[in-house]
Amino acid sequence: MTVGIVILGGGEATRLPGKLALEVENVPMIARVFANVSAGRETFVSGKGTFDKALDARLPVPLVIDRWSARGPLGGLVSTFAQMRSRLVFALAGDAPFIDSAFVDYLCEAWRDGDEALVPVHETGGKQQLEPLAALYDRLAFLREGISVLRTGRAALHLVIERLRARTIAVPDVRLFANVNTAADYAALRSAVRA
Repeated sequence: MTVGIVILGGGEATRLPGKLALEVENVPMIARVFANVSAGRETFVSGKGTFDKALDARLPVPLVIDRWSARGPLGGLVSTFAQMRSRLVFALAGDAPFIDSAFVDYLCEAWRDGDEALVPVHETGGKQQLEPLAALYDRLAFLREGISVLRTGRAALHLVIERLRARTIAVPDVRLFANVNTAADYAALRSAVRA
């Protein structure tokens, strides 16, 4: 099964500006994410603009500028999905350094005919937590519903998932979904990769 990759790199990062360029084992975070998932796959980065020259050089793939600015991940995904060819696309955040190709393969193997989304879920604090930014989507179905949601003036990713024939898949390893939003998160990530 052929699957494309979209790495979301256009968030505001108000709590930790410039986080995607922060180094993890001497590699900028978004470049690490790219290396973890892109091998042999159609890969795009979604962003609000270019990165600095050195970081751009580490991301030798198309960068799609979000046409729906300030509409969160949904705007970035719709903008980028419209430029891709792969029917199935794995979407992930540029600050998710533990997701790798093996995880993408795992979701591909679990995909069933008729699925339009396969979204990981895990338990956190006694509640089910969906991970829509570590999920596999039917690109055309997502575009159909994503554009419809954006036209309503709303931008919540969960609204698109609710409109799709979506299934969840339990993933007990919560560590996979660690991301970096604060300086404390970044310090924890650096400690985790040294361990």
